[in-house]
Amino acid sequence: MVSIVITSYQEPKTLPKAIEAVLACIDKWGVKHGEFEVMVIGPDKDTQHIAGIYPEITYIKDKGRGKPAALNIALKTVRGEIIILTDGDVVIGENSIEKIYLPFRNKNVGAVSGRPVTINSRKTLFGYWSHFLTHAAHQMRLHGKAFPCSGYLYAIRNAINHIPENLFSEDAYITKVIRKKGYDVVYAPHAKVYVKYPDNLSDWLKQKIRATGGYIQKIKNQKGRIKFGQQRLAKIKNTRSFGQEIFNGIWLFFSYPKNLKEFWWTVLLYMTRLYLWFMIFWSIKIKKRKFANIWQRVESTK
Repeated sequence: MVSIVITSYQEPKTLPKAIEAVLACIDKWGVKHGEFEVMVIGPDKDTQHIAGIYPEITYIKDKGRGKPAALNIALKTVRGEIIILTDGDVVIGENSIEKIYLPFRNKNVGAVSGRPVTINSRKTLFGYWSHFLTHAAHQMRLHGKAFPCSGYLYAIRNAINHIPENLFSEDAYITKVIRKKGYDVVYAPHAKVYVKYPDNLSDWLKQKIRATGGYIQKIKNQKGRIKFGQQRLAKIKNTRSFGQEIFNGIWLFFSYPKNLKEFWWTVLLYMTRLYLWFMIFWSIKIKKRKFANIWQRVESTK
């Protein structure tokens, strides 16, 4: 069985599109009803109401403590051997469920990442930034470099029972755990998911501090040791840092812009990424801001 989990919170405009895209993929794939289950999990009445419109959907209420806590409920509830995870504010592409599922025929594969595709216009500053960064991530994954799965669309074997609930980037953490368990993490470039990215600096920083900050976050249990079961996650090498971003992306700095305006926007992006890493270091390492303070809603993506 395949379990498809959609996490959502107060997304009445986008959740119906997300659900309908998933159901359309299932219909086109041709799998039988008993071979899949689709769950929508969220704490609010809008999510409950919208999920109730679709008879194929199982709604699960969570306590509104954030996405990692919601995923823990889902991980305890799903019946599938393969779990496909996506969000209520994105739309998966045609055939994406089939494309992200097929690599699991190889028993060594433990996680598969889909491909985020921006729907923002390249003709605006923040739209261009979204095109640049999604293209950079796509190229990195295509060339087989160590990468985290994209939280917008990824699939895992049902091998994880619980994740820490104060995670900034649960997708990065889950990817690390899957690798630590000895599985391969692969990329399915044809499993596309269409994403609206922030269109202003405030929302851009909110999203990136949360997402990128997860790569330097240390998750500790009550005894202060970083563990998953009996395995120490402290030994898992980070797949992202500012130095790695500069080293891996320097060729794009010159090759991706199509004109002088885009070249200037690329310069601004690198300067802002430098500021972002400073803000991450300051917020997480120095100020030690808590999960609730960093996990802020990004309105312009809804």
